[in-house]
Amino acid sequence: MNPSPNPAMRRLAAALAGAAALLAGTLAHAADAYPTRPVRMVVPFPPGGTTDIFARQIGDRLSRALGQNVVIENRGGAGGNIGSDSVAKAEPDGYTILMGTVGTHAINPSLYRQMPYDALRDFAPVAFVAGVPNVLVVNPRNVKARTVQDFIAEAKGAKKTFNMASSGNGTSIHLSGEMFRQMTGVDLVHVPYRGSGPAVNDLVGGQVDLMFDNLPSSIEQIRAGTLSAIALTSAKRSPALPDIPTIAEGGVPGFEASSWFGLFAPAKTPREIVDKLNAEVRQALANPETQKRFADIGGEIRLYSPEEFGAFVRGELEKWAAVVKASGAKID
Repeated sequence: MNPSPNPAMRRLAAALAGAAALLAGTLAHAADAYPTRPVRMVVPFPPGGTTDIFARQIGDRLSRALGQNVVIENRGGAGGNIGSDSVAKAEPDGYTILMGTVGTHAINPSLYRQMPYDALRDFAPVAFVAGVPNVLVVNPRNVKARTVQDFIAEAKGAKKTFNMASSGNGTSIHLSGEMFRQMTGVDLVHVPYRGSGPAVNDLVGGQVDLMFDNLPSSIEQIRAGTLSAIALTSAKRSPALPDIPTIAEGGVPGFEASSWFGLFAPAKTPREIVDKLNAEVRQALANPETQKRFADIGGEIRLYSPEEFGAFVRGELEKWAAVVKASGAKID
């Protein structure tokens, strides 16, 4: 027979149970009340790029759903590391969230010799927002080719090496170009910018020749004819530009590189708040108007739970670690 607990132990057990119940009730109440003030969404790149586009679209929907303004704060630099690190070190109260990317959470950890944050340990995955292909776009005055094979031939035969813009060192835009160089033997001069917006502006102006841009930030220029789309980096064509082939279709078998965007909160953000944000994002993404907006610019929606999004990020870390290793790229 087990001896009966003494009165003091019974009182302690009751007190602990009461405290646990009180804490659970307090957290539930906090999640129900959240948010009581504006939420800051950090975009770790300058305005005008794809990360900014998706942040503003989903931020607008979240503002309506939460009843509080979602304020977009652009904090570019170091391939997205500066803005991301500011969120990693923010109070885990749900009032500072990050629009992270394949660069900030899958590529940079393998590319940078020293990272200011741990992509897994320092963040709570909230929700997948969109996946997009990159697109090989050229300035039509600088580059005459309109197919992958013609581009390879023109680049190899050109008197001067083509300049390849990117949104920054180590971004998926940069590494898509590096993969293309490795797989085709084409020599390209990398010109990194601080975000897609400035890079696209210079590409349109002819200061650079080409870019492997995220489709959403170039699609209007492609439709207007100020940029020419050669091919997509994805495994399949995009409904947004159904006539544009993939690079693999164009004669580089096995080529595939895509970008994605998702919301993260600082680690230790209360699970109730993470769940509330995830539910609101998924509801926004399920809205037909949002789906049409995303589809029009090449965005692919996935309604992931926080656990599913976290598993996806871990898989992407492994995938891009292999790509970075094969490229030999490293940034101090």
